[in-house]
Amino acid sequence: MSNKFFNQALADFTMDFASGDAIRSLADKGYSVEEIYKRLDFPTPKEKIRDMVWKHYIECGVINLEDPGNSSSNKRVTYEKVQDNIGRTSFKQVVIEEDESKEYVAIDFGKRLYKDKEAFLKELDILNPGDRQYILDLPWPISTVWHEKNERIERILSQIGE
Repeated sequence: MSNKFFNQALADFTMDFASGDAIRSLADKGYSVEEIYKRLDFPTPKEKIRDMVWKHYIECGVINLEDPGNSSSNKRVTYEKVQDNIGRTSFKQVVIEEDESKEYVAIDFGKRLYKDKEAFLKELDILNPGDRQYILDLPWPISTVWHEKNERIERILSQIGE
């Protein structure tokens, strides 16, 4: 059992080392998972890209799993990899002060997708292909999440009538 865990951890580390920074950078530039997949030189499964993008969006505050308006704290804890002078890698805890000026909108794409997939997909047909792909590429949970209010999400919500 521990051998399986070790192999999975090693595979994840290798994948992150080979293409993690590129994936996060492309996600920050607004590329969808599908677009990132097409741009990478290192063979990376779409599922891994999707998971890395989702995790990155949560870590950098593009997506919040809890209502940021009800948050009692404006601090977020994350960990970053650091190397010492002889190349050993370790993790350092970093406390990030949340930007209180960020605005968020409540999103329930996961609920709607799993409640009636056909109706939701039909509703998304009005969107341009990039925005549609953005929604379909991410693993939205079956609960409300909060998305940073940016140009893309405002455009999507206005087009689908929310």
